[in-house]
Amino acid sequence: MSRTYDDFRLDFADPEDWDLVTVLRHHARHTPDAVYLDVPEESATWTYAEILAEAERVARSLLHAGAAPGDRVVMMLDNSSELVRTWFGTAFAALVEVPLNTAYEHDFLAHQVRVSTPRWAVLDDVYVQRFLDIDQACAGIERYWVVDTGELAQALDTLRSAGKQAAPWDELVRAHGGELPRISSRDLASIFFTSGTTGPSKGVAMPHAQMYFFAQENVCMTRLTAADAYLTVTPMFHGNAQFLAAYPALVAGARFVMRGKFSASRWIDHVRESGVTVTNFIGVMMDFVWKAPARPYDRDNALRCVYAAPTASSIVEPFRERFGIEAFVESFGLTETSMPFITPYGEPRPPGAVGRRVAEYFDVRLVDPQTDAEVPVGAVGELVIRPRQPWTASMGYYAMPEKTVESWRNLWFHTGDAMIEDADGWYYFVDRFKDALRRRGENISSYEVEQAILGHPAVQECAVIGVPTPGVLAGEDEVMACVVTARAVTADDIWAWSASKLPGFAVPRFIRFVDALPKAPSQKIQKSVLREQGITPDTLERAT
Repeated sequence: MSRTYDDFRLDFADPEDWDLVTVLRHHARHTPDAVYLDVPEESATWTYAEILAEAERVARSLLHAGAAPGDRVVMMLDNSSELVRTWFGTAFAALVEVPLNTAYEHDFLAHQVRVSTPRWAVLDDVYVQRFLDIDQACAGIERYWVVDTGELAQALDTLRSAGKQAAPWDELVRAHGGELPRISSRDLASIFFTSGTTGPSKGVAMPHAQMYFFAQENVCMTRLTAADAYLTVTPMFHGNAQFLAAYPALVAGARFVMRGKFSASRWIDHVRESGVTVTNFIGVMMDFVWKAPARPYDRDNALRCVYAAPTASSIVEPFRERFGIEAFVESFGLTETSMPFITPYGEPRPPGAVGRRVAEYFDVRLVDPQTDAEVPVGAVGELVIRPRQPWTASMGYYAMPEKTVESWRNLWFHTGDAMIEDADGWYYFVDRFKDALRRRGENISSYEVEQAILGHPAVQECAVIGVPTPGVLAGEDEVMACVVTARAVTADDIWAWSASKLPGFAVPRFIRFVDALPKAPSQKIQKSVLREQGITPDTLERAT
């Protein structure tokens, strides 16, 4: 059995063709009547030929308005066909899409606008006021196009009253003449912002070739073909939906099914109704679906593959049986680097393994985070990555050269992720280094403790942090779990559950029940806030 991932193929062999424009034109020429975009909530579909025509119209409209290749276009849009058509239009116009998290406002939003310096903005009507609230940061935006979700007239009046150039989104699909610019796979395509849980968010500058390559990796991982239908229920401003669902479907010539949001209780209904064969889970989605009441027709579906990051190992086999799924696949990657590790389709893997190295395209090492010296197999080290194919990693952090240099020290990208490689070539995520704990001489993964506690039927969310031992100076960490529950449960119940799932040294000493966990606008848990709060008066301590 190979120690590396060897199931890689290229749908487009020439790296010069690794761009959205080339890929869409190829499928529109060869399978013009095949459906690409399927939006059930709009009761509408677009074939490859139709979505190509829409993308070209949007591109010409942007250029007609004065856009020039390389201009940034900020997009604050909920999942909709307008979002996809805007994204594709920016590519055809050689512009740079900057998708923004729809939870962002005030300083979070102002920071990302200042960094990306956009000239153009495409917004849902309900988000217009947020941009007026940070007017100084938006001084460089020359025109707004607004999508109608029910408040269009008011949004346009508000913008125009503030002296802004504004028009309905529908003007972007009006016919205009003119040649479209040629683009290169090496051109900047997108700026995706990191979550910024420990500091200001950074804009990852992704060239067209990287966007394509990310998608191609997903095509290989899920064995995606033109016969498939790929569902996303996550926001398109995240890579999980855009370049790990929408773009893979495009590369494979498949049908992309887009819904507005995730519903654990309705998930299998959405899969069945749209004939979905492949879909993604992130975070606790898999656990939420599993905890939804089982129904007699759960297996009555076409779903064959689920990409789950992370895969909940403890429930994967009963989940597979309940819903009749052929394969669960997983990977490990970053927006900055694409995916250096992928799990082979259908191959048994050890619990917790995130994949094998895609050796043809990545050099990887696990190193001591202080010295960058490589650690031996089986030891915990920081993952550092170097691409072997040009333009398959990011071009750096947009307008943040010092952060780029810091992350790429010694000519390797430093992820900050603690990982282990075993003797068979499987890689395991241990933790973020800043989230790792050490208690009584034992290294503890907060991630593993969280996964164990999340298995409790009453637990909805969990964040595990290290807190100082009370009354001890310069001591090691004690384990504390901050827990959100769906129903009343006692700390003793959580402790008993943890003790049945974890080694004794990893069972939390402290439990704190909270109504909600502090989160960044990206919905990532802000553990730094929990650490600052520390042991609060409502924190419960386990008897020893």
